[in-house]
Amino acid sequence: MAKEMTLLWGSGSPPCWRVMIALEEKNLQGYNQKLLSFEKGEHKSAEVMAMNPRGQLPAFKHKDYVLNESNGACFYLANQFQSQGNKLIPDCPAEQAMMYQRMFEGLTLNQKMADVIYYNWKVPEGERHDSALKRNKEALTTEVNLWEGYLRKGSGKFLAGNNFSLADVVVYPSIAYLFRFQLCEERYPKLAAYYNSLKERPSIKKSWPPTWLETSDETAMLKGI
Repeated sequence: MAKEMTLLWGSGSPPCWRVMIALEEKNLQGYNQKLLSFEKGEHKSAEVMAMNPRGQLPAFKHKDYVLNESNGACFYLANQFQSQGNKLIPDCPAEQAMMYQRMFEGLTLNQKMADVIYYNWKVPEGERHDSALKRNKEALTTEVNLWEGYLRKGSGKFLAGNNFSLADVVVYPSIAYLFRFQLCEERYPKLAAYYNSLKERPSIKKSWPPTWLETSDETAMLKGI
């Protein structure tokens, strides 16, 4: 089965990472994969464009089925291989509802995080405005506080309760990205505990971004959040 799959991915990308975690959770090792460099523009190569016309990663294919949206790929893997590996969609209606809620809320977290981190990278220096960066940081602070509250009030150690689910597959890479850019662990103890507790989970440890192993933390861009 895994030999019929192809994943083109970039290190450190939360969307790429979540697909890799899902593949590991479903014991789908041995798939065809290729690590590409964002810095070298390899995500715009003809190989990627043939699978994903947007020129974005991940580019994922199983047989003749192409799923380039990472959440969609994770849903597909969880449903297509229900009886294999770890169960990622809980049977309990309450946990399932919470799983879907947290999964899609994770998109907002990821966007607000990107608005801060990528502002200095993508906006030319002469076009940057301190007011815009301040607004983005305030919005991210509100969002991070929301997630800290979710974990404080939650009934289990995972995002949707007592079981690791698609919510964790999808959102954990974004939370890890926050701490990669030095979000303060003391200020957000529940998020930090969640982040650190899952570091050793086999699927996460095995798929940990290789560039993160090779280099120290990025700039302290989120230190004041």
